[in-house]
Parts: sequence; C-alpha cells; structure tokens
Amino acid sequence: MKANLQSVKGESNSKPYIASVEPRFALPGGEIRIRGQHLMGAELRRPSVRLGGADASLTLATHDLIVAKVPLGTSSGELTVCTDGASTSNAIEVGVAAEISEDLHPVGNPAVDAEGNIYASFSGSRGQAVPVSVYKIDTNYSVQPFVTELMNATGLALDSAGFLYVSSRFNGTVYRISPNRAMSTYAQGMGVATGIAFDAEGNLYVGDRSGTIFKIARDRQIYVFATLEPSVSAYHLAFASSGNLFVTGPTISSFDAVYEIDPHGTVREFYRGLGRPQGLAFDSDGNLYVAASLQGGRGIVRLTPSAEASLILSGSNLVGLAFAPARSAILATTSAVHRVAWNIAGQPLWG
Repeated sequence: MKANLQSVKGESNSKPYIASVEPRFALPGGEIRIRGQHLMGAELRRPSVRLGGADASLTLATHDLIVAKVPLGTSSGELTVCTDGASTSNAIEVGVAAEISEDLHPVGNPAVDAEGNIYASFSGSRGQAVPVSVYKIDTNYSVQPFVTELMNATGLALDSAGFLYVSSRFNGTVYRISPNRAMSTYAQGMGVATGIAFDAEGNLYVGDRSGTIFKIARDRQIYVFATLEPSVSAYHLAFASSGNLFVTGPTISSFDAVYEIDPHGTVREFYRGLGRPQGLAFDSDGNLYVAASLQGGRGIVRLTPSAEASLILSGSNLVGLAFAPARSAILATTSAVHRVAWNIAGQPLWG
C-alpha cells in the first residue's frame, strides 16, 4: 500500500496539463469543464484556476477534471491551472461575453440591423405598462429609448427595409416601427403573440403560444400555418436557408423539442432533449444555435444540420441570441445584453 501511495504522489508532482476546456465560451458566472492530467498537486490541495487575470471558483476538482465558474467581471483571456502554488499548466484561450447593457427584460432574441445596431426589449410582467418597451443600442453601445407605449413587447424582427416589428403578448398585436420611430399596427388577433420571423419572400410568421403559428402574407392576409403543443411561456422562431421554419416552445417537460416546419406547414421533430429551449438563430453553415439546457448545462446549444448537439457557450438565464457583424453574437439574458466574439458568421437574414 505504501508503494502505491508513493506512486500516486509521484504522478501528482508532474506539471498540470490542460487537454480541453468545454465549452470554450461563457458568460461571467457560466460553468466550464477543464479536462487534462495532473490537475491536483502532490499535496492534494485545491488547485487554482485563473482566467483573464482573475481567480475562478471551483465546484469540483480531481486529477483529470475541474469544474469551474467563470469569474464575474473578467474578460476573454488565457485560462491556466496552478497546483501547489507553483506549477502552472499550459494556457487555453477562453472567450467571455462582455455585458453591453443591463436593466433590460428581454424574453427572446434581440434584433440586429445591417449597420450593427441592436434592439432589445423591456417586456415587463403581463399587463405591466413600462416607460420604454424597446431600446436601441448603437454601435458605440449607447442605449436610447426606441419604442414607448407598447405593452409587453415580446418578439422582435427586422425587415429588409430596416423596419422593426414587435409582437405584444398582451393584446396579440404585431406593430411596425419605422427607423424614425413612427409606430403603426401591422396585424391583430394573434392570440398570445410571441416569437416572430420573416421568410425569404417577406411573409411574417407569428407564434401564438397557445398552439398556433400564423402566416401574415405581404398583403396582410392572415393564415393558420401550423399547430403545435402549447407553450408555458412563448414560441421562438427562426428560418433556415432551406425555407423551413424552426420553432421552440418550452413546456413543463425538461426534455423539449426543436420543431421543423416545411413550407406546406408539415411539422416534424428536428431534435428532442433540450431543457427550456428559447431563442434560436442560424449560422452561415446551417448550424442552429438555441438558448437552452443540454444534459444539465445551461447556455447556447449548437445543433448541426444532422441534429448533433453540443453546448458551445455556458451561461445562466439566457433567453435568445442574434448574430452581428464582425463574426460576433449578441446574447440576451433575462436582464441584460452581452456581446461575444466567437468567429462564427450568421446566416444572412435578407437576400
């Protein structure tokens, strides 16, 4: 037994080595898994994990696995593991999303226009009148009121001309707001109107969380496009380049589906196994990104065209995302908006 203990101690004297960090992107407070070798020192003391010059708190530490939380207030940088206060591992770059606006209340995807301006909502509780319904965040991250006097702003979508469309889950109405902030009613009678999205022809689709996806043609004729299981909170919509509509709608289950609906309204399950899936968006390679939980980890889940799932970004309270210029993404939590540079190009929203 003594020889075995000496052998373990000898192995622990080796320099720590990081083989992988998963996921490689996170919000502050997000949980990441560090895998490698000799991640505990000879004295079996808790190792130190540093990211962007700050110390991370640990929830688990073994010789080959560390589970750490990204420090609050830190930024993207090199992650290292230090054992026994002396031996430091190789460095792995980890991207940390930066907060660009707080004191908001998004309930789905933000919207980003062609110039890179961001639109995010302050939705409020049902029936709550708030002073500002939608804020505009310019490319210098200056936040300005954009829409007022709209109850429970929910879904956001931009058309090719730069008009913003906003659904209200309070009265089932979709409003159209011009670039100079003039607001008009676009369509009414959408039930509990939540997520909205345009197809390539300019038709607008609206998710009534009670179980209906409506299609609003360019002449504003309204059709029932598809029916789904009701959601406890909202439907979230995004179109793939194929022309198929993808929809999430959280239920009371922890094993929810992402649905794919073809142009004829035929519904199929694209993937099942997400916890509380919400906002979603496509990249230029056809991968789908969803704010959801996967196997106990919360963040942004990537689904490949063949429906292979992986957690690409870790973070709590995420409700949506939108791709932005310069191969970055805008992430919405229940109270703030963040930006992360992750070298992924979004799918063009307009031709």
